[in-house]
Amino acid sequence: MPRVYLSLGSNIEREKNIRAALRVLEDRFGDLLVSPVYESEAVGFEGDHFLNLVVGFDTEKPVRVLAAELRAIEEANGRDRRAPKFSARTLDIDILTWGNACGEVDGVSLPRDEILKNAFVLLPLSEIAGNDRHPETLRSYHEHWEAYDKHKQKLWRVDFSWGSSE
Repeated sequence: MPRVYLSLGSNIEREKNIRAALRVLEDRFGDLLVSPVYESEAVGFEGDHFLNLVVGFDTEKPVRVLAAELRAIEEANGRDRRAPKFSARTLDIDILTWGNACGEVDGVSLPRDEILKNAFVLLPLSEIAGNDRHPETLRSYHEHWEAYDKHKQKLWRVDFSWGSSE
């Protein structure tokens, strides 16, 4: 069964939307690997700070089914798909990896390129899957984080609880 990693982010009613997403994901997929939560500045636009984290779980659901379920979770939490790409978000859930899949799968580009571009994705991923290897580079996420330019993006760990057995 493939291991899936997702990135979650929100900068509108951040705590409420992240908690809601985590509860739904746990209900649908069972036990979750949940990274620490980080706060970061908006990237690509001026806006409120985001909360970001990475979640992992195993699923047999194909990418197209998973992507549709994630879109429904986003929309249930007020996601406006008419908003510009770089804008405030109630909830953003992206599939980072689906097993070792590479390339275009059901309209989703895997692994997601943000893994290697954004500290708010790479750091939490390296914390819960540090020894796992990036499907294209074959380097571990820990190795990628060690090589990442830490001055490129500001982020800081925040206390966050969501009511599960975290």
